[in-house]
Order: sequence, then structure tokens, then C-alpha cells
Amino acid sequence: MTSRAVGVRTSGNGTHAVAPVRRPFAPSSRSGVRSTEELAKESLVTKSAAAAARATVYGYPRQGPNRELKKAIEGYWKGRVGAPELRRTAAELRAATWRQLAEVGVHEVPTGDFSYYDHVLDTSVMVGAVPDRHREAVAADVLDGYFAMARGTQDVAPLEMTKWFDTNYHYLVPELGPDTVFAADSSQQVGELKEALALGLAARPVLVGPVTYLLLAKPAPGVAADFEPLTLLDRLLPVYARVLADLRAAGAQWVQLDEPALVQDRTPAELNAVARAYRELGAPTDRPKLLVASYFDRLGEALPVLAKAPVDGLALDFTGPAAVNLDDLAAVGGLPGKRLVAGVVDGRNVWINDLEKSLATLGTLLGLADRVDVAASCSLLHVPLDAAAERGIEPQIARWLAFARQKTAEVVTLARGLSGGTGVITAELAANRADLASRAGSAITRDPAVRARTAAVTDADARRAQPYAERAAAQRAHLNLPPLPTTTIGSFPQTGELRTARADLRAGRIGTATYEERIEAEIREVVSFQEKTGIDVLVHGEPERNDMVQYFAEQLTGYLATQHGWVQSYGTRYVRPPVLAGDISRPGPMTVRWTTYAQSLTDRPVKGMLTGPVTMLAWSFVRDDQPLADTARQVALALRDEVNDLEANGTSVIQVDEPALRETLPLRAAGHRAYLAWATEAFRLTTGGVRPEIQIHTHMCYAEFGEILDAIDDLDADVISLEAARSHMQVADELAAAGYPREVGPGVYDIHSPRVPPEDETARLITRALRSVPAERLWINPDCGLKTRGWAEVRPALERMTAAARAARQQLPAAD
Repeated sequence: MTSRAVGVRTSGNGTHAVAPVRRPFAPSSRSGVRSTEELAKESLVTKSAAAAARATVYGYPRQGPNRELKKAIEGYWKGRVGAPELRRTAAELRAATWRQLAEVGVHEVPTGDFSYYDHVLDTSVMVGAVPDRHREAVAADVLDGYFAMARGTQDVAPLEMTKWFDTNYHYLVPELGPDTVFAADSSQQVGELKEALALGLAARPVLVGPVTYLLLAKPAPGVAADFEPLTLLDRLLPVYARVLADLRAAGAQWVQLDEPALVQDRTPAELNAVARAYRELGAPTDRPKLLVASYFDRLGEALPVLAKAPVDGLALDFTGPAAVNLDDLAAVGGLPGKRLVAGVVDGRNVWINDLEKSLATLGTLLGLADRVDVAASCSLLHVPLDAAAERGIEPQIARWLAFARQKTAEVVTLARGLSGGTGVITAELAANRADLASRAGSAITRDPAVRARTAAVTDADARRAQPYAERAAAQRAHLNLPPLPTTTIGSFPQTGELRTARADLRAGRIGTATYEERIEAEIREVVSFQEKTGIDVLVHGEPERNDMVQYFAEQLTGYLATQHGWVQSYGTRYVRPPVLAGDISRPGPMTVRWTTYAQSLTDRPVKGMLTGPVTMLAWSFVRDDQPLADTARQVALALRDEVNDLEANGTSVIQVDEPALRETLPLRAAGHRAYLAWATEAFRLTTGGVRPEIQIHTHMCYAEFGEILDAIDDLDADVISLEAARSHMQVADELAAAGYPREVGPGVYDIHSPRVPPEDETARLITRALRSVPAERLWINPDCGLKTRGWAEVRPALERMTAAARAARQQLPAAD
């Protein structure tokens, strides 16, 4: 059966109008023939939905135009900013964001999406899920206790941190157990709502939904590993109901509950939990209206569950792989009587929207809901704030970019076009068509030589000539390392003096020669410290690098860097992801000079340090006009040239970091195999041409690796280092269970916390790792690079790490 919905058509004079199209929908009569009365009613519904269309967003960048929040929080940590001043800065940033959104035409601003550190941590506070080890700190001072959970203290470890689905945003993992007692604390959520209402704005609080919160959680330390946090749902739901009641009493008309975990493959039991959760939350008569949001992929089998639930609306993603939500929504009969918030503007990439294509999608959706509003596909937290702030980008490319403010404008434009007809946005549509055509026809995006080289790649290019066992023997003889060799992941502290030197170079206050002398001095200090500390495989410390992706992007063709394109990675850590606009090649060596200089200072091996092809894509804004696999192969070939140059200049150990390999894994299992095939090929293509005695390392951190152990093996790296300190060596157990045959360095020093672990704690982690990894294959290293830490933390931490490694060596059985 078919039903009328609304699409976009082009009339003979080139103008656009809302027009009926056919779309699958629920049958309306036994005969299959629609009556005149039914068609009239349907026409009224779609006209009403179009007239009611409004613009909204789910969340917004938190940092402020000049990263004011980061500076205030870090000032608070250092004692330079008091709590009242920090809270005042945060309130001013929230108010400025809401006013800006309202001024450009957003009809309903989000509240509750702001955070001092992480919105999942905020949810843990909201439901009272504070770990026992942090309760005393929280009771003494709420703000200090909050940051203790996020960062730890010298005496107390923080919560584990991992990636938010397939993004580079990190969240703090809730720790739960069968004895967890939840208690509602809606003060933050109610307070921020009242701030927005006091400004005269329509506001919609945004909360992490209860099912996603539990699915993101892990068993607390000491709790059985097979404990399922979702079993706490019935205990958690009354707390959410209390928070919803508090928000309703404070004036909330709508509350958004984010359930992105539902776009992943879910079991029947988990889907039953979803149905139970929203049946219970939807039951009270005095609650606010509930909008359940999901994004990043198709909702799939969870869609009919939510469509039938007693909630008042759904917010769905209709971009990228989630575009199939349109057909799925039609197949379940739409959302009669409910609100649909349609995410048709990509909230995760920086390219301009195709307005006409989005209008066609919106037009079709009009027949599937009582009311259709327009939004970005997810929170705009994942993109920079304002493309207009960029002054150094080539003007032609600048036309193609849309950051948070530009995406908000696109959402508003689409809502206007849907409500008032495309005649009211004629100028916007014409400009958008011209910008899209400019990009599609630009020579900037294509390099025939690069495309010819990638087309010529063979399977043999992506494999090392010798099997691992032969390489391992050659590397042991060549490197002559002790048992349990120590190393670091790559970067050392980026001091204020280094950042000042880079700024002075950019501003012309110092010349290149002076800057390079400063870099050489830093490398000498780093190498000297490592030698004195007893580290076995050294690094040069990367003092010349601003960011592990940006540094390389600035030296490759096809990439462009931003000046102000900051995006939150975790807490106060912001990065500027480069933009991948065209085909990739390497004009010349990028790391050889500094690596070989460091090697000239020592007899110990110095690692060459590169960022791998998948991470170069994952931590950039990638082009959306060709398959990711094609772009990955281009990047891999550029990096292969660098690997070959390092080898030719005497580098015996080369690390190619791939921390984003797991992060970029598709959220649905159906996409895993194809992704992992091209992702692992790209890594092997980068490293496949070196001699057997050259030891290839890789590094991964802050992700759940259990699902990709076969792929980690398929990388064919000789040594892998992984984050393991916060997760208590879980990854070492997983690798052992999978029979991983190569050398492993599970991290024993959590570098994302300011605490310096005592030597006995590090020793216990080494002992724990030795239960899973044989001594002849175990390396001792930190979790990640040391760039974000200070020397006052790094010196004692590494000294204790190497001392613990030496002590562990003495306990090993004597070699035959």
C-alpha cells in the first residue's frame, strides 16, 4: 500500500515547491483503495506538519569562541581561578550560546548538554552513581569531587575513560555493581534549564537515556566481570522519573533522552529493556513530553520498539548510513500523533549540506509524523565552532565548509523552507547549488598521479616478505634488548616554552634557525633523561609537533589546517582536526631530521614516530566524495615513503600509531568485515616494505579492543602497546585468550591523570600483565603519550616505572 507524503520537485522555471510523492505507509483500508476522506485527512496532516516545522539542535560546542571554559577549568585546577569565577564563566558561556542560537532562528535551545568535563560523568552524578573511593571527596566539595572522578588524585584513581561510540570524544565509564544505590540529584539539569528560561527562551533539557547509560557502564572494581549493569534498570528508572518530575516542575515542556546505544546490534533482552524503560517513564501524567533521540547509525530493530512506546516523539539521524532510517520509519507505519525531529544536517563532518536533498528527505518525512522539526544529525559538539573565524583557508575551499554556526544556519534555513515553502529560501538554495558545484568540479580535489599510484598497488605491497617468527629472531639479534624492555609511547611534555617558540615562529618574532635550536635543545634533554632513567628504547619526544595528526597533515598535500577549529577530545583537551579536502601525497620527509638527530645522541635505539593512516582519517574531517578505503590507501602510500626514508637513515624501530582503529569500527556488525579489511590493509601498506630486522610497533588507546583482536593480529605489527592501567589489564587478558602471538606493551602508567603512581602499584600491574603475556613478549610502557603531562609528574612516574621493570626482571627465571 502507498500513502501520500511530501517531497521536493523543480518546476519548469527552476523554482522549488513542496509536492506529494508516494511512500510506503500503513494500509488505510481493507480494499487498498484510499477514500477521498482519507486523502483529505492525510493532506491536512502533512500541511500541518510542514507549518509547524521548527529548528533545533541537540547540543553545541562547550568551550566558547576562545576556549574560555578550558582556560577557566585549568586555572581552577592550578588554584588561579576560584570556584565562583569558574561557575560564572560557565554560566556566561551557556547564556551566550543560547542567545546566539535563538538569534539565528533556533526555536528550542538545548540545556544540560554543557559539561565541565563529560556529560556521561554528569549523568553519573545526576543518578548518584559515585564510586565509593570518591564519595568522601564529593561530600567534602562537589566540584573537587567531580574532577577527582574525572582525573583522579594522588591517592585515588579516576574512572576509566573510553571513546564515545565511533567518535574521538572520550567519556568517563560508569562503575556499577549489584550493590549500587541510585539517588536523584537534578540540581545541574534544573539549574541550567532555569537559566535558559530566565532569558525568555524555549528550552529542552537533554539527558543521556537510562538504557544507554547502563549499556555504557562496566562492573565496578571488585565486582564479577560477568555482572550486567542493565540488570539495574528497574532500580534506575524511578531516579530518572524523579529527575523528569523535577524538570517538569521547573518549567520543562519537553525533555530529550539520548539513546545512541540503540543504533548498535542489540539482543532481544536489551530491546525488551528499552520497551520496559519507556513504558515506565511514559506512564506518569505529570511528566514533561519525552523526545527519545538516537544518532550515528540506523536505529534498526529498536525503531519499532520506540515507535510503539508511550513517548511523544523521536529524534532520528537521516545522514550517512543512518539515511535508511527513512525507509525503516515508513515500514513501521511512521509516528502518527508524534513529533519527529529529523537530523538531516551532518553533525560530525564539516562539509556544507545539500539543501535540496535534505528538503526532499524532510518532505517525505512530513507524511510520517504529526509534526516534523529540523535538526543536525547529532550534537554539534563534534565539530568546530565557526568557519567564519578561519582566515587562512583558500577561499574556494572555505565555501565548502560548515562548522557549528554554519550548520545551525543550515538547520534554520531548512526549517524555513519546510514551513514556508522553498520560495522563501530561493537565494539560499541558489548559493548552496553554486557551492556544491564548485567543490564537485574543483581540480583541488583530484591528483592524477596519486590516483595512478593507488590503482597500481598489489596484495604483495601490503605484506612483509618474512613471517613474524623470522622477523622476531632478526630483531632480537639486531636490537639486543633486555627482558621486559621499557619504552614510552612517543611524546614528552609540551612545555609552555615550546608552545611559545612555535607561536613566535608563526608570528615572525624568531627565525627558523632559532626555533630549530630550541627543538634540538629539547630533544637533547629528553634523550638524556631517558638514558639516565634507564629506558631501553628511546623517543625524541616530539617537541616539534603540535598534534599527532595535524603535524603530518600540514606536510601532506590534500590536507588543510585550521587556526580556530578546536573540538573537544576529553575534559579540557581540545584538538584541531585537519580537513581532508583532496588527494594525498608527501612532498618530502616529515620526521627524518629530528629522529636521526636524536639517534645521533645515543647508542640506544630511537623510535621513529608516525601516525597511522586510519587515525589520520579518524581524527580529521574526511572528504565525503569518495570511499574512505580509497582515501586510506592514499594516506598509507604517503606514510610508506616516510617509513622507507626512516629505515634508509638508520632507524631500527618505527612506531605507526593506530589508536583510532577500534574507534572507527562501524557500529553495526554487518559493516565490520569490510571496514577492517581496508583498515588493516592500509596499515600493512604503510609498513610492508621494510627489512625483517626493522621492528614495527603500533599503539592503541582508550577503546574496547575485544571485538577487533583478529584485526590487531592482521596488522602484522611486531609490537603493540595499549592502554591498560585504568582497565586493570583487561586487554592483556583478551589478547592472551585470543592467542595473540606477538609482543605486547599493556600500559602500566595512566597518563590521563595527574597522579604519579607509586612503584608498588606499577609493580602490581607488571605482575598482573605477566599472568597473561610471557616475559619474552612483554614490554613495559605508559598508556599513551606524555604530551599533556608536566615534567614534575613525568620524571618520577617514569623513574618508578623503570625501577619496577628492573625489579620484575630480577624475579624472572634465569635463561637457559
